[in-house]
Amino acid sequence: MSALVTGPDGLARPAWAESSGLLRGYYDTEWGVPVTDERGMFERISLEAFQSGLSWATILRKRPAFRAAFRGFDPDVVADFGEAEYDTLMQDAGIVRNARKIRATITNAQATVALRGRYGSGTGLAEFVWSFRPERTPLPERIEDVPTTSPESVALSKALKKEGFVFVGPTTMFALMEAAGLVDTHLTGSHRRGCSGLWDAEGESAGDPW
Repeated sequence: MSALVTGPDGLARPAWAESSGLLRGYYDTEWGVPVTDERGMFERISLEAFQSGLSWATILRKRPAFRAAFRGFDPDVVADFGEAEYDTLMQDAGIVRNARKIRATITNAQATVALRGRYGSGTGLAEFVWSFRPERTPLPERIEDVPTTSPESVALSKALKKEGFVFVGPTTMFALMEAAGLVDTHLTGSHRRGCSGLWDAEGESAGDPW
């Protein structure tokens, strides 16, 4: 069973990416594009955590509110959030008001800042995450062929937890790796397959995001 749908523009996408204009735009311009800056990676880790148990469409609709509430996902600013900021976030109807996920975002901002001692400002968290990029990427023909975890996502999850991050389980980290370009799980035949430029037709590494 093919999981690709041809849209009105004649381009092939998975069915989920054709379910709304919001998801189509995200799929066509962001999903799988390499993220190599600290703030961008922190935002994606944060949003992946908030997505747990919810649809990605819900998170995308609320992303402008998330960005406003978490000050553009600036790790330095979020790391300094205290109880007053936490209380404000819990009253913000524009975001997902989940106490554990909000506290996790603050905790992860603090862990992000702490990583700079090893990797430097600007790329620290991104460089850390990219160090778990696999040597090969999947070549899925159907949605059912796309894995939900990998040895690398398990290892990344463990490493991040060791560095003080929370809400970074293996499944969530595989979703992060897909979204941030560490793996390419665009279905073969999709017009976005290979959009990162980091993999050849056989799924072997063919480039460096840096």
